[in-house]
Amino acid sequence: MKKINVALVRLLQFVVFVVFTFVVITYFGAMILLPLDAVTLLIKLFGLVGLHGFIGAAIAIPAVAYLGLIVYRTPGLCPMIIETGVDLVKTGKAKVEAFNAIVNAVKA
Repeated sequence: MKKINVALVRLLQFVVFVVFTFVVITYFGAMILLPLDAVTLLIKLFGLVGLHGFIGAAIAIPAVAYLGLIVYRTPGLCPMIIETGVDLVKTGKAKVEAFNAIVNAVKA
């Protein structure tokens, strides 16, 4: 029975690891994809106005780059965003390691 309990705890530990890995990848992936999505939406918006895609891209890319510069120059914003992601990683690591104490308790 102890082996089944250990296997169940290890399974739950793996599930928690997978969930936190997914959350961290999603968080940092969103930071990369947000500017790309803004460029795409602006190009489509300029297409509705009647501008060609190349002209819309020539306008949208510098506009989004300028918005990124404003975000970068905002005091404390970039470090806070990175710190939040690092905190997610630390929390996930702590929760996965917490299962080791449960496994040791089940084995005893």
